[in-house]
Amino acid sequence: MAFPAFFDACTLYGIRLTDLILRLADAGAFRPLWSDEVLDEVRRNVVGAGVDPSGIDARIDAMQTYFPDATVTGYEALTAAMTCDPKDRHVLAAAVRSKADVLVTFNLRDFPGASLEPFDVEVVHPDDFLLDQLDLFPGVVTRVLRELAEDYVDPPLTIDDVLEDLRRAGVPRFASDARRYL
Repeated sequence: MAFPAFFDACTLYGIRLTDLILRLADAGAFRPLWSDEVLDEVRRNVVGAGVDPSGIDARIDAMQTYFPDATVTGYEALTAAMTCDPKDRHVLAAAVRSKADVLVTFNLRDFPGASLEPFDVEVVHPDDFLLDQLDLFPGVVTRVLRELAEDYVDPPLTIDDVLEDLRRAGVPRFASDARRYL
């Protein structure tokens, strides 16, 4: 069984990064996890950025349908015991409850080492997470990147377009290293 990885809302915000994460999960590289609170935060942020709510609602519905065991529940009682940034206590509580090996977030500073010590979860930046996937599964990652580029037809995207989008989305080292395999 693939290792469990919990995703903070900030990692599921951008469409290209989310597509890559979900496609890698579908390919069996890892088991994606999130909570309803995380998905609600994604929705609020996307709608707040001016995106049509129906589009993000359809994406979240598809995520929940396609990965029915990804939604973590029963973590609420743990939230008060978390000592990380107060706005992210629900994230760490859900990651702990799900027994995730990693919590993937851009907000590393919100999860200081002392807040993680009692738990067996590592907080990693999406760039590092994806670099690990590339090291472990280079064939899978490059296949997924090619498929991602091929599936975008309106407007059409090249693999270079996808990698540039990923670089701008906050995973520049991954985008650069992935080029070596393509």
